[in-house]
Amino acid sequence: MSLFAAIVIAYLLGSVPFAFIVARQWGPGGGVDLRTAGSGNLGATNVARTSGIAAGVVVALLDMAKGAAGVILAERLDGSTAAAAAAGLAAIVGHVYPVWLRFRGGKGVATACGVFAVLAPLAAAIALAIFAAAVSLTRYVSLGSILAAVALPPLAYTMGSPPIVVEMSLAVAALIIFRHRSNVARLFAGTERRLARRAPLTH
Repeated sequence: MSLFAAIVIAYLLGSVPFAFIVARQWGPGGGVDLRTAGSGNLGATNVARTSGIAAGVVVALLDMAKGAAGVILAERLDGSTAAAAAAGLAAIVGHVYPVWLRFRGGKGVATACGVFAVLAPLAAAIALAIFAAAVSLTRYVSLGSILAAVALPPLAYTMGSPPIVVEMSLAVAALIIFRHRSNVARLFAGTERRLARRAPLTH
């Protein structure tokens, strides 16, 4: 029962749509509905584009925190690495498919960062550095996210993470890449938005 409870609570935590809430409160003109603004994605990058960099940073930190909280809660309730990994995956799935917004959420990158900051901190730190370097060089957040996701499983394995954590990192990487499939198409087409460009408030 403790494992089941940890997974359910982690999913519900992951489902909290901080991007939607912050954009509603912080966006221009009394707030925006991210579902119809910018890219339509409920994530920190779209908040940054439509509501400002500060709002985007706040959302990224909150999304990381809810991922980490899900893992820590599972560790307290169950104590096993398997429970922590399952709860971490549940938190990420909750962010991507939130029950509160008809299962339409973000792409899971910041929440995954919070999850692996607890499960595999060194691997997560290196993946974050890869993300930051890619975004700094190209201004493509999507490219940085994809590269970090691809790098995470081998990093977790190399750093000696438990097998269940490595396996979970593979599942998370696949989910993140799947959620970025439209970004991949735009990157190849040369039409992907760069971070510095502010998106229009219409989808």
